[in-house]
Amino acid sequence: MIDISIVIVAYNDEEDVRNAVDSILECTAVSVSKKLYIVDNSSQKNHLKLLEEKYPEVAYRKPGENLGFGGGHNYVLPELDSQFHAIVNPDIILKEDSLSILMEFMEQRKIGMAVPRLTDEKGNLQAVYRRELTVADMGIRMFLSSHFKKRQARHTMQEMDYKKPFAVPFAQGSFFVIRTELFRQMGGFDPRYFMYMEDADLCRQVNERSSLWYCPDTEVIHKWERGSRRDRKLFKIHMISMIRYFRKWGWKLW
Repeated sequence: MIDISIVIVAYNDEEDVRNAVDSILECTAVSVSKKLYIVDNSSQKNHLKLLEEKYPEVAYRKPGENLGFGGGHNYVLPELDSQFHAIVNPDIILKEDSLSILMEFMEQRKIGMAVPRLTDEKGNLQAVYRRELTVADMGIRMFLSSHFKKRQARHTMQEMDYKKPFAVPFAQGSFFVIRTELFRQMGGFDPRYFMYMEDADLCRQVNERSSLWYCPDTEVIHKWERGSRRDRKLFKIHMISMIRYFRKWGWKLW
């Protein structure tokens, strides 16, 4: 059994994936046994398979169709033989050994999943840590983002001290470390979500079985493209996923 497995799901973002892979393998201690899977959902040709030749820790997988975010991560679930598992977006850059820090943090606290301090490229903390989702909060986020600022601040836990660790109901799924056995017990991501809300669903499941915590001890850069706000097709997928989420967990309005 290795220390940690890592999965990045690619979709026509070769440069981002290469940068993420390079940063992860360059920053993570050699003493940490690891395997990094690239699951390629891309519709365009690329050279990501060559990363297998560059790094012995990399395994390239091509499903042959776009499985979506959760489906892509679940694709290698039967192969995992690790103590910890990292769910990583392509638009992530490590600047220190964040994986080792998060694994140690989880061991010390005996928790199921951890999320680091996520910042933009200028070092600004991103509002990706949230309270339990409600219909009102999602509606404000999707349609009224310039209004209800106090409510948005509450939802994104702005009052918390981010120099200290704390439990998180929901953190955006850009960079998680989870115990592999817990991830396997849950069957990975819920396959009902093609894209969006699968991270909220996963956090909910983790907090029912164990706990998710914010770790202030390490910082990870996240570009955060926010594609659904610009693309009608992605926006529709986001809305469908929201409906599925609330049907599953209940329509908490406020």
